[in-house]
Amino acid sequence: MTTDTSNPTEQQPLIMVIDDSLDVHRLLRARLRTEGLDIDGKMTGDEGIAAVQEAKPSLVLLDLDMPGTDGFEVLRLLKDDAATLNIPVIVLSGLHSPHDKVTAFDLGAIDYITKPFDVTELKVRVRSALRIHQLLDMLSQKAQIDGLTGLYNRAHFDQRWAQEISGSARHGRPLSLAMFDIDHFKSVNDTYGHPAGDDALSEFATLIQQACRENDIPCRFGGEEFALIMPDTSPEDAMTVCERIRTTLGEKSWARHPERKITCSIGLAGCDGAADTESGPWIEATDKNLYAAKNGGRNQTVSTVLPSKGPRMAEAG
Repeated sequence: MTTDTSNPTEQQPLIMVIDDSLDVHRLLRARLRTEGLDIDGKMTGDEGIAAVQEAKPSLVLLDLDMPGTDGFEVLRLLKDDAATLNIPVIVLSGLHSPHDKVTAFDLGAIDYITKPFDVTELKVRVRSALRIHQLLDMLSQKAQIDGLTGLYNRAHFDQRWAQEISGSARHGRPLSLAMFDIDHFKSVNDTYGHPAGDDALSEFATLIQQACRENDIPCRFGGEEFALIMPDTSPEDAMTVCERIRTTLGEKSWARHPERKITCSIGLAGCDGAADTESGPWIEATDKNLYAAKNGGRNQTVSTVLPSKGPRMAEAG
């Protein structure tokens, strides 16, 4: 997992233009071509809403006066949807009345530019909106990071787990979830002090990060418990990942207590196809396996293969 937002190879910001004028689309592409942006466009409000929900652009440029679903309704729907709420919207409209401007701002627009627009002014306002979006993204990301371990926190886990189990059910993809608990963690704190306990948590988090794959989602679930969401991963393949983590931890030497090893117990549950289990029961099954691992002597992985709705889409043709 990486949280670095300064990667120079990351994709250019995407701007979604929603306007019923083809000339406006052409003009914006021409005027903004030097800004290092990807620009997509839709000609109707309904198409624009669907495109924004799908692509999650960095900025929306929105006309108000469109047939069918007008810009005011588009803006209202985007701001009523938690998935698109924080995407900034600049109104780019031929409507000049103060009432229209006030309504647009009340509905959540970040800026309002009237047509015909000045090119330099447009560029400056677009840059400003993109900076605000980037800062909001950074703040949102920091709010989902555990301060001690650098992994995602429980809030992020809850959000991503709901997304991944829904995606598995919808697209027929395998999915696995593992829960890790450091064995006898309280005695580490009691015997060697809380700094040693913090070291154990931090080092274990690093170990999980190093062992998991690019699409895996490692989180600190709470206390000495960690969770690893493994999309597109069968229970068999997930077991390989978990055992690699467990074995590596057990072999590690610790500077604060070289005479004492630290181990972990792991509960694992997954399915080979479309998920047929709701989020809560799936977590309960994983947690049950974790306690079985601990009650069975610790330092082991207990796994369950959950039922699938049917064959994976790729296998079903």
